[in-house]
Amino acid sequence: MGNIRLLSEATINKIAAGEIIERPASVVKELLENSLDAGATRIEVEIRAGGRQLIRVTDNGAGMDRDDAVMALERHSTSKIRESEDLESLKTLGFRGEALASIAAVSIFKLVTVPKSGSIGTALEAKAGVIKSVQEAGAAVGTTITIRDLFFNVPARLKYMKSIPTEASYIADLIGRLAMSRPDVSFRLLHGDFEVLFTHGTGNMAEVLSAVLGKDIAKDLLEIGYEAENLRIGGFIGKPEHARSNRHSQHFFVSGRTVRSPLIGAALEKAYKTLLPIARFPLAVIFIELPGTEVDVNVHPTKAEVKFSREDAIFSAVYRAVSNALRLNELIPSWKMKDD
Repeated sequence: MGNIRLLSEATINKIAAGEIIERPASVVKELLENSLDAGATRIEVEIRAGGRQLIRVTDNGAGMDRDDAVMALERHSTSKIRESEDLESLKTLGFRGEALASIAAVSIFKLVTVPKSGSIGTALEAKAGVIKSVQEAGAAVGTTITIRDLFFNVPARLKYMKSIPTEASYIADLIGRLAMSRPDVSFRLLHGDFEVLFTHGTGNMAEVLSAVLGKDIAKDLLEIGYEAENLRIGGFIGKPEHARSNRHSQHFFVSGRTVRSPLIGAALEKAYKTLLPIARFPLAVIFIELPGTEVDVNVHPTKAEVKFSREDAIFSAVYRAVSNALRLNELIPSWKMKDD
């Protein structure tokens, strides 16, 4: 008999979790993206012990019926794409169909969901990816997912967790970025009984920036804007006095998705080159809108990185947007406005 054999579904999900679920903030990211894709306008996140002990996400989105709730824990099951071509024009934040299965594989998992159709709700419980019970449930329309004892069956992963305050800060940073990308959605984060962040969801960007960045910084931001063919740049940048010792306050969004991008960061920092000393980095909230065919969001397991088909155009547009704002506010002279 040969030595090669098929892996069990539980093992496959556990391996996938290692790629997708790095820490509690990874869980929160996947759950919040699902909530937003479900059309939620109110999302509450409750965590304990920095998310190690408990993560609970409650939304008022579309909800699911019983069959979809069970199917959601199957790997590669998704309502967001049908064919491979759909990856070229994604309108949703999630699309791989791996998140819930991967999360459930490394936690004690409970889902309560009620669809907008008005049919009865469903309560599903699972442990280590194995469904233990599926019952009818009554609740408000929407979905609540509770994650307990994350990585209880992967003790090696716990060794790489940071302190409780640090893990909690990762979650707060994530929710802050999502709130900036969706000012029309109300976000609330509770760590135990303490309210860490709250936005009203009125669409007022100034209110969101104040809640996320702080009132003193928000009121002093400079607005940026630039348009070229099939490309629009918008957002806000900090004055030189708001520069930081790291890049943690640089927030980039591409077509509504929060991303990491050395390319955008390099263009931003080039515009500030004559204004900041070495090892100081500008604060920025930058939004880029472009056709889905010109950006690939499927280059990283966590969907945190993107690849642009027109990198030179993106770099130039970001640089010009930032430089224009600095020049208009007389922070750099007009003769500094050039591409090199």
